Formats: sequence, structure tokens, C-alpha cells
Amino acid sequence: MAIFYLFLGLLALTVIDVPIAVGLGICAAVGITITQGTDALANIAVDMYHGATSFPLLAVPLFILSGAIMNASGISRRLIAFVTALVGFVRGGLSIVSIVTSMFFAEISGSAVADVAALGSILIPAMKAKRYPTPFAAAVMSSAATLAVIIPPSIPMVLYAVMADTSVVQLFVAGIVPGIIGGFLLMGVAYVFAVKYNYPVEEAFRLSQVGRTFREAIWAFILPIIILGTIFGGIVTATEGAGMAVLAAFAVGCLIYRELDLRQLKEAMVDGTIQTAVVMLLVASSTVVGSFLTEMQAPQQLAAAITGFTHDKVVVLLLLNVLFLFLGLFLHSAAAIILTVPIVLPLVKAVGIDPVHFGLIVTINLGIGQQTPPVASVLMTASAIAKADIWAVTRVNVWFIMALVFVLLLCTYVPIVPMALVNHFYR
Repeated sequence: MAIFYLFLGLLALTVIDVPIAVGLGICAAVGITITQGTDALANIAVDMYHGATSFPLLAVPLFILSGAIMNASGISRRLIAFVTALVGFVRGGLSIVSIVTSMFFAEISGSAVADVAALGSILIPAMKAKRYPTPFAAAVMSSAATLAVIIPPSIPMVLYAVMADTSVVQLFVAGIVPGIIGGFLLMGVAYVFAVKYNYPVEEAFRLSQVGRTFREAIWAFILPIIILGTIFGGIVTATEGAGMAVLAAFAVGCLIYRELDLRQLKEAMVDGTIQTAVVMLLVASSTVVGSFLTEMQAPQQLAAAITGFTHDKVVVLLLLNVLFLFLGLFLHSAAAIILTVPIVLPLVKAVGIDPVHFGLIVTINLGIGQQTPPVASVLMTASAIAKADIWAVTRVNVWFIMALVFVLLLCTYVPIVPMALVNHFYR
């Protein structure tokens, strides 16, 4: 019952527009007061401090900052130019360019919102200028941005790894194959639209143009290889790799491309600080909730209730998928991970589901949630950039969401797809 009352209280506070992080703190404080008395409230500040100062969590602000610096240094424009030269000859080429560029940018930002904000501000107006329908342009950019939470480095994966006390590096590796599959499926959907509605070809294929744009964008490819290579190779931790990403982004922007000035650096740092503050406040509040629920033994009770109903992993995974898809309608991915993972993890372990495999399932679920109203943070951002009605965009986006749902089901019930590389390199 503690879980039910917690969600009910959080829902009531959310309806009256109380920030989720604040609502979590209020619900936890009330619950602690009722069950343990006012003396226990003194521990809240200590729990919040320890929860927000975990070493792996330092990767979150560092990846956010590195993505902001790389975007300010002109890396997005160079990526778009190269991908346009590479696949612009395909029917509906600019929509394909949007998806492929998002796959590359995903290796830099780790954030779907950052992806759609950085690339959408360039590619959505470009598609509209080429007479692509506005809802289609927004839907392509929105759904493609979700790849940023599947392809490493992924900020939701970092949060999950902290909450579940599992390997963030193995989670990163597990996301590689599903991210690539998702990218190709989205391109397939975009191509079907392009052929059906006769969308334009962007430019003829010229090998010289491919070579020239590749040379200009070479650092966009070298940096992720170096950073992710050292993380996957065990040379540095994910947090240390994030620090390398910041230094590398600064060096490329200032010394190589020479497009990063003090004003842009300040804007990148302010933007990174704001995003980090939102995430860290959620983490701190969730620590208090976790302590309260652990004291009440709520996760163990939930696990016992469901395992008393069934031990079938197929059924349990189906129930968990439905749960996270539902939560994705109302909660941002960080809030959903922080609030629910500690609760359902005992159940996951009880039925024999690999925590790394489950982490990828959670990540894809909540990536889809970024596309489904009413919250839909990524969809909202893309629609705002396109100046399009969110429901008009959703009517087109549903086809791209179906492709992402297929990736979710594939990863859920064919675990060799995400786990083959993990098992090969780490087990």
C-alpha cells in the first residue's frame, strides 16, 4: 500500500503543477513522519547529499556539457554536410540525413532533448524549405532523437546503472546493436513515406563531395571512437571518459575548428548546469523515497505479490513493459528510472532477468515515452521548433513509434540481440 499511496500523492501534486523532484520529497517526508515520527526527518538531508554525490553520477553533467560544447563548436553542421553528401541521393534524402546524423550525434550528447534541440533547429527548417510536410519533419527529427538514449553514451543508462548498482559500461555495449537496428528501421519508415508522397532527392552522389565533407567532419568521428574506445576497453571509467569528452570538445572547438568563443562557452556551461540541476535534484529526492520504501519493505512486497502470481519471465517482462510505457506517458525518463527501478529490481532478480538486459529494456521504454503525449519532452521540443501542432505530429510519428516498439519487443524477447556483445567481451 505504501507504493500506491506514494504514487497517488505524487500524481496529485503533479496535477497542481508541483515539480516532480519537489513532489517526491514531500511525499517521502510525509510518509517518514507518519511511519517513523518527526525525529527521522533529520536523516533526509544526509540521504539527499549522499544520493546526489555518487561518483558515477558525475558522468551526467560532464556528458551534458561536452554535448553542448560540441554543438556550439560547429560539429552539428559538419556532420549534416557529410551525411547529406553520403545519402542525399536517396528519395526523401533529407529525412534520412536527419536520422543518420542523429545516430552520430547520439555518440556525443547522450540526451534525446539535446539531440533534437541541436539538430532540429537546423534540419527541421531545412526540410520545411524543401516542402516536406511540417508534421513529417518534426516526427522524423523527434523519433530519431530517441536513438540518443539507446546508442552510448546514454544519460538514462548512467542513471539506471547507479540505481541498479550495475555496470554502466556493459549497458553502453548492450545499446549498440539495438541503436543501429532502430536507426535502420526509422530510415525504412521515412523512405516509405518519401516514395509514397514523392519527397525530393537532396543532391546527386559525388565521391569528391563525400571526401571533402568527411575531412571537415573528421573530428566528429574520431572523438567518440577515442572516448568510447577507452571506456569499453577498460582504460577509463564512464565518468573519466565523460571528463575526457569535455576536454576534447573544448580543444576541438577552440584549437581546431576555432568556432568556440567565450559567449558560446558560457551558454554551454549555463545550459549544462541547468539540465544537471534538474537531474540531480531528482536523484537526491529519490534517495529519500528509496530509503522510505526500503524501510517499509515495499519492493520486497511487490516482488512477492507478482512472483506469487507468476514466475514466467515472459509474463513478468510483459507486465514491466506495460508499466514503463505507462509511466513514460507522465514522467520524464530520469524521474521514472529513479522512482521505479529500486522498487522493481528485487522482482527482476527474483525471476532471473539480467539487470543489464533489463536496463536496456527500461531505457528503450522510456525513450518511447519521450514520444508519447502528454509529457513527451522530445516530441514537444521538435513540435515547438517546427511550429507544428503536437497532435498533427503524433499522427505521423505513430509509424516511427511502431518501429521503436518493434526494437523494444525484439530486445525484450530475443535477449541475444542486445546481450551478444556484452557476453562476448565481458562474460
